[in-house]
Amino acid sequence: MAKKRKIDSEYRQFQQRWETDYLFCEYKDKPMCLICQESLAVFKEYNLRRHFETKHDQYGCMDMDMRQRKVKELKHKLQQQQNMFTRMNSHSEGAVKASFIIAEEIARACKPFTEGEFIKNCMDKVCGVVCPDKKQAFANISLSRNTVASRVDELASDIQAQLKDKAKNFVAYSLAVDESADKTDTAQLSIYIRGIDAQFSVTEELLDIRAMHGTTSGQDIFSRVEQCVSEAELQWNKLVGLTTDGAPAMCGEFRGLVGLVREKLGHTGENLTAYHCIIHQEALCGKVLDKGHIMTVVNKTVNFIRSRGLNHRQFRALLEEEHCVHEDVPYHTEVRWLSRGKVLRRFFDTRTEIARFMESKNKSIPELENEKWLSDLAFMCDITEHLNNLNVKLQGRKQLITEMRDSVNAFQMKLRLWEGQMRQANLSHFPVCQSVSDTVTITFPTELYADKLNTLKAEFSRRFADFESQKFNFDLFANPFVVDVDTAPEHLQMELIELQCNTHLKAQYQSVGAAEFAPLLPESMPHLRLHAARIMSMFGSTYSCEQMFSIMKLTKTSHRSRLTDEHLVSVLKVAMARDINPRIDKIISKKRCRVSGKS
Repeated sequence: MAKKRKIDSEYRQFQQRWETDYLFCEYKDKPMCLICQESLAVFKEYNLRRHFETKHDQYGCMDMDMRQRKVKELKHKLQQQQNMFTRMNSHSEGAVKASFIIAEEIARACKPFTEGEFIKNCMDKVCGVVCPDKKQAFANISLSRNTVASRVDELASDIQAQLKDKAKNFVAYSLAVDESADKTDTAQLSIYIRGIDAQFSVTEELLDIRAMHGTTSGQDIFSRVEQCVSEAELQWNKLVGLTTDGAPAMCGEFRGLVGLVREKLGHTGENLTAYHCIIHQEALCGKVLDKGHIMTVVNKTVNFIRSRGLNHRQFRALLEEEHCVHEDVPYHTEVRWLSRGKVLRRFFDTRTEIARFMESKNKSIPELENEKWLSDLAFMCDITEHLNNLNVKLQGRKQLITEMRDSVNAFQMKLRLWEGQMRQANLSHFPVCQSVSDTVTITFPTELYADKLNTLKAEFSRRFADFESQKFNFDLFANPFVVDVDTAPEHLQMELIELQCNTHLKAQYQSVGAAEFAPLLPESMPHLRLHAARIMSMFGSTYSCEQMFSIMKLTKTSHRSRLTDEHLVSVLKVAMARDINPRIDKIISKKRCRVSGKS
């Protein structure tokens, strides 16, 4: 056992008379010389006297009044120094915080790290005009390229740490996984998570992005997903749903991601709900329509107009001269699913001007004189617009899968209605077809289009057959007061009876709806609460992944192709953060703030 020092047992304290006798004061529990500001180890008069006589003997001739004035003067000077350092530290913290704020905005705007220097240069010039006395304060903000990159990394790390803390409280979570290549053809795997805690707080954030420089097989994808789940300390038995883009490497039941995840889950794998992105499937349904003879002519014409600068200018001048409601015709891109409907409708609305312009270029379009082709164009305009409206309804963050199911079911019922009306030559829901049928001399082929609607309806039924297997679970969440208790799982039956007989809860449900009603379920119904949490955690689409890929294209451009994978991940985590914001104050509280000159 260590022997206790003698001075620790003497309880020595600073004596007030030492201020005038030896010009010492107490500072941070130690005696400090007011003249040279040197601190001694212990409160011992002999040590203070020896320091004063050996180093400051010139002050020994002063009388008591002079020493008191000197002590007052030296203490005031010391206080000013302390205040100066406090102000410097405060200014330094403000400069660091400002640096973090600007770095966050740069990341969210997907701008290069070098933009920090440009921003600082602008601030310096503006400050010189508006508030010259504050110029040094702005100069202290460090915004060099390396500093901004470091700040973004720290912000991303804090967001990831917060997500990890939230994940510990998830009672259920789902993953959305998609893959796309960046500007350098590196496959980037996007993994989104939607988790629900016991209070039904929904967290939907980017879990991670993993670069895949080699192959992109199902095993490669699974190994990276497994690493992300492990690093986030997520529990596999709480994984409820897995939504993918439908590629074989993703949805394969044996060697794909879905199959390997089910194998990882073992006996609980049967409870995993795996979905092919609903938005993607809706777009694929539209491919069963025979539109090749329409799109070939439209694309060829639009490309001729738009791909040549002179043609494009002359065509726009023609539209302006004719006072057309449209100023141009857009390109059609296959991967942009909504562009087809916009191109078709714009082509139809400007078909007269297009025909005149193409004739002036000796590129006449005989199809525009063909009434059968024009009727097909009108049908494609209408049905594509209906499909686009459904696509837009399915987009957005935090969409409940039950609401997406309802939108798809409603569209299938509309298809049945349209088919019946089309066979009766009722075109009330197809305005473009109506306008063409009133002008053409041939009989409008309603039976042909009714068959196409029937084919589209069958494709929807085939692709969304998975909804039938989840019908009871979805209905139980959407409206638990109308489900049949006899057909419910045994562990839910008692709680369902209690719920359906509770008039107060029923009134609350009718006033707030399914999503807001889930948190109102009493704690005495744990199974119903867990079921609601599982449904709310499910992804219906990979919309968030697709949105992230759009941001990635803006971030890693041909001018930033050397952006490292680590920096790309940091930028995207900050740019895509929605439910979690970086805690800048907490970050800077852990840093030693220093005053910086111009960066």
